[in-house]
Amino acid sequence: MQRRHFIHTAAAGLAAGSLGALPAFAQGSWPTGKTITYLVPFPAGGTTDVLGRLIAQKLGPALGTNVIVDNKGGAGGSVGSEVASRAAPDGYLLLGGTISSHAINVSLYPRIGYDPIKSFAPVTLIGTNPVVLVVSKDSPYKTLKDILAASKAKPGGLSSASAGTGTSQHLALELMAYKSGVKFTHIPYKGSGPAIQDAIGGQVDMMFDTTVVAGPHIQSGKLRAIAVTSAKRLASMPDVPTIAESGVPGLADFEVVSWQAIFVPAGTPAPIIDRLHTEIRKILAQPEVQEKLKGFGMEPADMTTAQISAFQKAEVEKWAQVIKAANIKPE
Repeated sequence: MQRRHFIHTAAAGLAAGSLGALPAFAQGSWPTGKTITYLVPFPAGGTTDVLGRLIAQKLGPALGTNVIVDNKGGAGGSVGSEVASRAAPDGYLLLGGTISSHAINVSLYPRIGYDPIKSFAPVTLIGTNPVVLVVSKDSPYKTLKDILAASKAKPGGLSSASAGTGTSQHLALELMAYKSGVKFTHIPYKGSGPAIQDAIGGQVDMMFDTTVVAGPHIQSGKLRAIAVTSAKRLASMPDVPTIAESGVPGLADFEVVSWQAIFVPAGTPAPIIDRLHTEIRKILAQPEVQEKLKGFGMEPADMTTAQISAFQKAEVEKWAQVIKAANIKPE
């Protein structure tokens, strides 16, 4: 495996350092001193990459060895995840998994080369990130009931932008359509940037997006927040109701959260997983790391490995049902 990114820098605002600044550790650490690879199945600069570098920078000293980050993007995280699934289960390969790579893709793509549950063992759930339904500040729609009523009355339904087919933004829309029985027209874009601009300008009727992307535009008044997809209201948006609070039949249990987690290949010994879980939880509890997670709009998650397994299985089943019902195909 090509190792392209030594942990001597921190992307997207993390302080840069040098390899020489890393302490030297005696052979025998973890347990041989061999370098650990943290594989990120997405390009550099995204949330998964930045979180991986932040954790890897601190995990190396905790385990007494070096940790490098290797980016292998493609197919919504599937390419790198397939590579990770074939790695030796010895604790020297960590994978930054997400809702895409480890819940959605198995139902979206015909063949991904791995089983998101059977091919891996969970180590840590880093955090969750709900999405928010937004409209332009000039939109006539003020509530979710307004939107549903208008979409019912319009041939083809209201238009809704997303960062692309199969993204959490797209699937939040499809889940709402599936549960409410109301149709919408999905407009996929190549990323959140152009999609959110068209939502601001009113070229599309509405959009689901992460709180990280939509939050600043809501605060500036360019977008109006209609509802959040979390089970409870967000501390950062206390006046914005949840979709479940709307009172719409079928939406009482509505919840969509994007998430970030860490996995290892299946068959990794339990003591290794337990040690990794313990050390990474310590890292995630550090104030500066908590501040970084808040900056991403992420909600902290503190689950055992067994709880992560149950959560992931439920996510796979939920999105399989939605993708089948909506007949979603990859772009």
